[in-house]
Amino acid sequence: MKAILLVPLIVFGVITVFFAFGYLLTLVLGMPFSLGLAIPIRLFGTLVLFSDFLFLGWLFKYRKPVDIIVSSYVTFLKVRRGDLLEKRLSRTEPLVIEGPYRYVRHPLYFGVVVIIIGWWLILDYSFLLVSAILLLLWFSFVVARFEEEELRAMFGERYEEYAKKVPRTIPFMKRGKK
Repeated sequence: MKAILLVPLIVFGVITVFFAFGYLLTLVLGMPFSLGLAIPIRLFGTLVLFSDFLFLGWLFKYRKPVDIIVSSYVTFLKVRRGDLLEKRLSRTEPLVIEGPYRYVRHPLYFGVVVIIIGWWLILDYSFLLVSAILLLLWFSFVVARFEEEELRAMFGERYEEYAKKVPRTIPFMKRGKK
Protein backbone atom coordinates (compact mmCIF):
# COMPACT_ATOMS: atom_id res chain seq x y z
CA MET A 1 0.00 0.00 0.00
CA LYS A 2 2.87 2.35 0.85
CA ALA A 3 4.34 1.82 -2.62
CA ILE A 4 1.08 2.70 -4.37
CA LEU A 5 1.06 6.10 -2.62
CA LEU A 6 4.76 6.91 -2.51
CA VAL A 7 5.90 6.05 -6.06
CA PRO A 8 3.32 8.22 -7.89
CA LEU A 9 4.14 11.12 -5.53
CA ILE A 10 7.85 10.77 -6.25
CA VAL A 11 7.22 10.55 -10.00
CA PHE A 12 4.92 13.58 -9.89
CA GLY A 13 7.56 15.47 -7.89
CA VAL A 14 10.36 14.59 -10.32
CA ILE A 15 8.30 15.60 -13.36
CA THR A 16 7.31 18.86 -11.64
CA VAL A 17 10.98 19.63 -10.97
CA PHE A 18 11.82 18.96 -14.61
CA PHE A 19 8.98 21.21 -15.77
CA ALA A 20 10.24 23.99 -13.49
CA PHE A 21 13.83 23.46 -14.64
CA GLY A 22 12.71 23.41 -18.29
CA TYR A 23 10.79 26.65 -17.74
CA LEU A 24 13.77 28.34 -16.09
CA LEU A 25 16.10 27.11 -18.82
CA THR A 26 13.86 28.58 -21.53
CA LEU A 27 13.97 31.91 -19.66
CA VAL A 28 17.76 31.79 -19.24
CA LEU A 29 18.28 30.89 -22.90
CA GLY A 30 15.85 33.60 -23.99
CA MET A 31 13.63 31.16 -25.85
CA PRO A 32 10.16 32.36 -26.79
CA PHE A 33 7.38 31.01 -24.60
CA SER A 34 5.53 29.89 -27.73
CA LEU A 35 7.08 28.83 -31.02
CA GLY A 36 3.99 29.74 -33.02
CA LEU A 37 3.31 26.23 -34.25
CA ALA A 38 0.77 26.01 -37.06
CA ILE A 39 -2.67 24.56 -36.33
CA PRO A 40 -2.00 21.33 -38.31
CA ILE A 41 1.11 20.69 -36.22
CA ARG A 42 -0.82 21.35 -33.02
CA LEU A 43 -3.55 18.97 -34.18
CA PHE A 44 -0.83 16.41 -34.91
CA GLY A 45 -0.03 16.67 -31.19
CA THR A 46 -3.45 15.17 -30.49
CA LEU A 47 -2.55 12.20 -32.68
CA VAL A 48 0.79 11.86 -30.87
CA LEU A 49 -0.97 11.89 -27.49
CA PHE A 50 -3.63 9.41 -28.60
CA SER A 51 -0.97 7.09 -30.08
CA ASP A 52 1.03 7.26 -26.87
CA PHE A 53 -2.00 6.31 -24.78
CA LEU A 54 -2.43 3.27 -27.05
CA PHE A 55 1.28 2.51 -26.60
CA LEU A 56 0.95 2.71 -22.81
CA GLY A 57 -2.13 0.48 -22.94
CA TRP A 58 -0.03 -2.03 -24.88
CA LEU A 59 2.71 -1.73 -22.24
CA PHE A 60 0.23 -2.34 -19.40
CA LYS A 61 -0.88 -5.54 -21.13
CA TYR A 62 2.59 -6.94 -20.43
CA ARG A 63 3.27 -5.27 -17.07
CA LYS A 64 0.43 -4.11 -14.87
CA PRO A 65 0.73 -0.59 -13.43
CA VAL A 66 0.67 -1.94 -9.87
CA ASP A 67 3.58 -4.30 -10.69
CA ILE A 68 5.57 -1.38 -12.10
CA ILE A 69 4.83 0.71 -9.00
CA VAL A 70 5.82 -2.06 -6.58
CA SER A 71 9.04 -2.91 -8.44
CA SER A 72 9.90 0.82 -8.60
CA TYR A 73 9.33 1.10 -4.86
CA VAL A 74 11.67 -1.83 -4.16
CA THR A 75 14.32 -0.26 -6.39
CA PHE A 76 13.87 3.14 -4.65
CA LEU A 77 14.44 1.44 -1.28
CA LYS A 78 17.54 -0.30 -2.53
CA VAL A 79 18.98 2.87 -4.09
CA ARG A 80 18.26 4.83 -0.90
CA ARG A 81 20.07 2.20 1.16
CA GLY A 82 22.95 2.02 -1.32
CA ASP A 83 22.53 -1.73 -1.76
CA LEU A 84 21.05 -1.95 -5.23
CA LEU A 85 22.39 -5.46 -5.77
CA GLU A 86 21.15 -6.83 -2.45
CA LYS A 87 19.12 -10.00 -2.98
CA ARG A 88 16.94 -9.70 0.16
CA LEU A 89 14.74 -6.98 -1.40
CA SER A 90 14.90 -8.39 -4.91
CA ARG A 91 12.18 -7.62 -7.34
CA THR A 92 10.30 -10.78 -8.11
CA GLU A 93 8.78 -10.19 -11.53
CA PRO A 94 10.05 -12.08 -14.56
CA LEU A 95 12.13 -10.46 -17.29
CA VAL A 96 9.61 -9.12 -19.80
CA ILE A 97 10.88 -9.02 -23.38
CA GLU A 98 7.57 -9.12 -25.26
CA GLY A 99 5.23 -6.43 -26.52
CA PRO A 100 6.80 -2.96 -26.41
CA TYR A 101 9.82 -4.45 -24.62
CA ARG A 102 10.83 -5.98 -27.96
CA TYR A 103 11.53 -2.46 -29.23
CA VAL A 104 12.70 -0.53 -26.17
CA ARG A 105 14.03 -1.66 -22.79
CA HIS A 106 12.27 1.15 -20.92
CA PRO A 107 8.95 1.75 -22.68
CA LEU A 108 7.43 3.63 -19.74
CA TYR A 109 10.17 6.26 -19.84
CA PHE A 110 9.70 6.60 -23.58
CA GLY A 111 5.93 6.89 -23.08
CA VAL A 112 6.27 9.67 -20.50
CA VAL A 113 8.55 11.67 -22.81
CA VAL A 114 6.15 11.23 -25.73
CA ILE A 115 3.21 12.41 -23.59
CA ILE A 116 5.09 15.60 -22.83
CA ILE A 117 6.00 16.04 -26.50
CA GLY A 118 2.35 15.56 -27.41
CA TRP A 119 1.32 18.25 -24.94
CA TRP A 120 4.08 20.53 -26.27
CA LEU A 121 2.71 20.16 -29.79
CA ILE A 122 -0.85 20.83 -28.65
CA LEU A 123 -0.14 23.73 -26.27
CA ASP A 124 2.94 25.17 -28.03
CA TYR A 125 4.80 25.94 -24.79
CA SER A 126 8.51 25.72 -25.52
CA PHE A 127 9.35 24.82 -21.91
CA LEU A 128 7.51 21.51 -22.44
CA LEU A 129 9.88 20.59 -25.27
CA VAL A 130 12.89 21.51 -23.14
CA SER A 131 11.44 19.53 -20.22
CA ALA A 132 10.88 16.49 -22.47
CA ILE A 133 14.49 16.60 -23.65
CA LEU A 134 15.79 16.94 -20.10
CA LEU A 135 13.59 14.07 -18.90
CA LEU A 136 14.76 11.87 -21.77
CA LEU A 137 18.37 12.54 -20.79
CA TRP A 138 17.58 11.91 -17.10
CA PHE A 139 15.78 8.65 -17.85
CA SER A 140 18.46 7.46 -20.27
CA PHE A 141 21.61 8.32 -18.37
CA VAL A 142 20.58 8.27 -14.72
CA VAL A 143 17.43 6.29 -13.91
CA ALA A 144 17.81 3.53 -16.51
CA ARG A 145 21.40 2.88 -15.42
CA PHE A 146 20.29 2.18 -11.83
CA GLU A 147 17.47 -0.05 -13.00
CA GLU A 148 19.67 -1.91 -15.45
CA GLU A 149 22.30 -2.58 -12.81
CA GLU A 150 19.63 -4.32 -10.78
CA LEU A 151 18.25 -6.19 -13.82
CA ARG A 152 21.74 -7.44 -14.69
CA ALA A 153 22.11 -8.72 -11.14
CA MET A 154 18.69 -10.38 -11.28
CA PHE A 155 18.78 -11.93 -14.74
CA GLY A 156 22.48 -12.10 -15.60
CA GLU A 157 23.40 -13.20 -19.11
CA ARG A 158 19.78 -13.28 -20.24
CA TYR A 159 19.48 -9.55 -19.58
CA GLU A 160 22.87 -8.86 -21.17
CA GLU A 161 21.78 -10.53 -24.41
CA TYR A 162 18.49 -8.62 -24.34
CA ALA A 163 20.28 -5.31 -23.70
CA LYS A 164 22.60 -5.89 -26.67
CA LYS A 165 19.63 -6.25 -29.03
CA VAL A 166 17.14 -3.66 -27.76
CA PRO A 167 17.72 0.11 -27.42
CA ARG A 168 17.44 1.67 -23.97
CA THR A 169 14.86 4.48 -24.25
CA ILE A 170 14.14 5.30 -27.88
CA PRO A 171 12.61 2.48 -29.95
CA PHE A 172 14.09 1.49 -33.29
CA MET A 173 17.44 3.17 -32.61
CA LYS A 174 20.09 0.95 -34.12
CA ARG A 175 22.40 -0.63 -31.61
CA GLY A 176 26.10 -0.01 -32.18
CA LYS A 177 28.58 -2.86 -32.21
CA LYS A 178 30.72 -2.92 -29.10
